[in-house]
Amino acid sequence: MKLSRLNRVIHRWGSIAIALPTLIVLVSGVVLQWKKQSSWIQPKTWAGTNQAPQISFPDVLAIVKSVPEAGVQSWAEIDRLDVRPSKGMLKVRCKNRWEIQLDAVTGDVLQVAYRRSDLIESVHDGSFFSDFVKLGVFLPTAIVLLVLWGTGIYLFFLPHLAKRKQRLRKGRRSKVTSGVD
Repeated sequence: MKLSRLNRVIHRWGSIAIALPTLIVLVSGVVLQWKKQSSWIQPKTWAGTNQAPQISFPDVLAIVKSVPEAGVQSWAEIDRLDVRPSKGMLKVRCKNRWEIQLDAVTGDVLQVAYRRSDLIESVHDGSFFSDFVKLGVFLPTAIVLLVLWGTGIYLFFLPHLAKRKQRLRKGRRSKVTSGVD
């Protein structure tokens, strides 16, 4: 089988094999591009008192417990704390995807909002489905997409290479027939 034919076959069947995972990655990637512009995807970051953080961890937990939407009863339900000293605030991200933003000095609740960006990111990398899907489907999809990129570049330049080869042959023939060395 000629290389150009093999490239077309790989390109066609590879494209079909990765169509759905690639579509999921592309659509979720487009949505993630908007996360800083859309408070529906990721809550806007508010500024607190512009001083060094002074609130203690026990105070953070007590304040977060008082927010009914978060439904937090202990540290086990908190995923992470994101301290922003330059903005004078800290974000408490709960495992149930609720985010509470607190003034790092006074402890005032600046905002309570549902955070969808982490869910969208997990769909984007495949971990939302399972680790098997992430590593067994999305990773091979990325590798096949890289191969498709290579075969696509080859197929794009193939006509140009053929024309160049034809011009070189034609040039050699004309030199032979005219007797030029």
